[in-house]
Amino acid sequence: MSASEIVNKVWNYAHVLRDDGVGYGDYLEQITYLIFLKMADERETGGQETRVPKKYTWARLVKLDGDDLP
Repeated sequence: MSASEIVNKVWNYAHVLRDDGVGYGDYLEQITYLIFLKMADERETGGQETRVPKKYTWARLVKLDGDDLP
């Protein structure tokens, strides 16, 4: 995935959150957290150790939806 595709995805997520009434600071925090979790997942897949608790890993969270999310 190219850098411009990532930027477009992030902006699309930002627009969805904004349209749902989430303020700028809040959606910036949420998107930053999701990017962090995805990067940690990629590092873990590459064999590096991460300190993300297992119940909050990207692999686990992508399987959840709505109220099931922590």
